Amino acid sequence: MRDGILWTWPELCKALGANPVDGPAVRGVDMDSRKLAPGDLFIALSGDPGPRFPGARPSPRDGHDFLEAAYAAGAAGALVHREMPGGGPRLVVRDTLDALWDLGRAARTRTSARVAAITGSSGKTTAKTFLAQALGAFATPGSLNNHLGVPLSLARTPADARFAVYEIGTSHRGEIAPLSRLARPDVAVVLNVHPAHIEFFDGIDALRREKLSIAEGLRADGTLVCLDALDRTGVDPATGVITFGEDARADVRLAGFDGRRATIATPSGTVSAEVPGGGMHRALSLTAVAAVLVALGEDPGRVADMPDDAVPAGRGNRVEAGQVTLIDDSYNANPASMAAALRDLAEQQAEGRTVALLGEMLELGQDSERLHAALVPLCARIDRVLCVGAGMRGLHDRLEPERRLGFVESPDALDAVALTAVLEPGDVVLLKGSNRVFWARDFAARLRDALHARAV
Repeated sequence: MRDGILWTWPELCKALGANPVDGPAVRGVDMDSRKLAPGDLFIALSGDPGPRFPGARPSPRDGHDFLEAAYAAGAAGALVHREMPGGGPRLVVRDTLDALWDLGRAARTRTSARVAAITGSSGKTTAKTFLAQALGAFATPGSLNNHLGVPLSLARTPADARFAVYEIGTSHRGEIAPLSRLARPDVAVVLNVHPAHIEFFDGIDALRREKLSIAEGLRADGTLVCLDALDRTGVDPATGVITFGEDARADVRLAGFDGRRATIATPSGTVSAEVPGGGMHRALSLTAVAAVLVALGEDPGRVADMPDDAVPAGRGNRVEAGQVTLIDDSYNANPASMAAALRDLAEQQAEGRTVALLGEMLELGQDSERLHAALVPLCARIDRVLCVGAGMRGLHDRLEPERRLGFVESPDALDAVALTAVLEPGDVVLLKGSNRVFWARDFAARLRDALHARAV
């Protein structure tokens, strides 16, 4: 970043089609007045995005109502689409959401960074973090992967970045391709296709096509990186493809994995790499990252020996609290990621018991009961299972009685302090569920604090 300056005011004006005028230097961009740092540009978004983006949910909040708070937090200036009282530099545009996209588009145009964009039903943020670590690339923390997050990530990209990594998500048909065309990646990655958000798609094949539409945004000489077993029907045959996976036919192959260290065969040789957090699903994500490095002409050996803290929060992080090991995988869940987490838990060496605190998996549509019930065999090697949320009733009722730790209809009724009374020293506890069950309620931190307090 140029002396800490992300955008000059004349650059902002030009990016938004306004006559360049002098104004303050901008050091960051945000649309949440609570997260602003001094020197940031505040984008006052309307609470209703209208019909432009499939799956976009209206909010009762309007960013214009928080303009005064933004200036109080030290905002350098603001983008607004209606005049508001209060002092401070501002640019008035026709629509601030369109302006956010225009700013993202301008950011992509002005940088010569090599760009990778990642999609998949699970593991996007982890793979993004691994790849950014391997490349020393720019990447925003968290999961900014929708119609707001992707242009915001682009707008935050320094002009002098050498590499940038973005993630692109979907919950409805037609979301990925426009976001990929905005990001214009050199490498587009499809990690996997599982029945996440399947409620809003006409089956798994429709979801597969949606994930693969990330290739529509590739630059002319770009490369699609995808799982070797993925059916690529519908992808332009002229698109360059590099595959990864366990199959011998994969271009970049996970040749071995012992639970912690992966052996990855690449066209330039074999790499032995420590897998942050362990687990087969993360080993495959690391293999995908090696494939991206190959696609970019970089050394795939960069994936070796990443630190455990490369695993983003809520994606399987281990926390020791009150003589209990808590595996915080609470950020989100779908049937495949839930299965992977349960397999990993079953392999844990626990002094006490293995305990799974499982929140319901949302947006599974008519298959919800079947997919929850399908977890029963995976729980057969878990000592105790607590089921949370109406969707988990199908699992709880099918568990062996001695395995049941209880059923809680609503996550609002789950008491972290009361839960510590049934957890014993030496237990290894998995916390896994859809985002709105545990993560949105910050339940992992509440449980951790309750366990620490118990130990005092």
